[in-house]
Amino acid sequence: MAPRILLVRHGQTEWSLSGRHTGRTDIPLLEEGRRGAKLLGERLRRAPWDGLPDVEVRTSPLARAAETCELAGFGDRAEPWDALMEWDYGAYEGLTPAEIKDRAGADWFIWRDGVRDGEALAGVAARADEVIEWARSADRDVLVFAHGHILRVLVARWLSLEPSFAARVRLDPASVSVLGWAYGAPAVDRWNDTAHLEG
Repeated sequence: MAPRILLVRHGQTEWSLSGRHTGRTDIPLLEEGRRGAKLLGERLRRAPWDGLPDVEVRTSPLARAAETCELAGFGDRAEPWDALMEWDYGAYEGLTPAEIKDRAGADWFIWRDGVRDGEALAGVAARADEVIEWARSADRDVLVFAHGHILRVLVARWLSLEPSFAARVRLDPASVSVLGWAYGAPAVDRWNDTAHLEG
């Protein structure tokens, strides 16, 4: 069986709640984020995942992703990996889109215009491609804990699309997504699933 990639976006932080671009700043989870990570872990221990006993786990080394991984119950199996770090937003780190538009112009769009003094979108895509190559390198599923923009670029590259396709997919904190296969081609099995946070 060809491997699947299970993607988990980290739980809620103060900056994700307020819409501030959080790249390499090591922001901790809010209590809501810790609760979401635990609920996600409970869900992954039930069918159809049954705890994912054979899955290989990697996490961004940034605290918000690593703590989500730990609270979900996968910390003892996880290996930190810099390829899963969030986009380096450079001069736009910590700013909201409205604040960036005040500096860069009202029509600024990150997926077209990128960031100043930070990482190019092509660099984010190259890291996503590295994750995909690793995931396809052996016959087992993988589980990654990372961040909104890098995971959105990852789905674009899984589907062999331009990284800017990431603009068209939302990804909420503490969500789980699954990239798999359909008719022998890469496909999206599940996207932005937060059912474990409801009710």
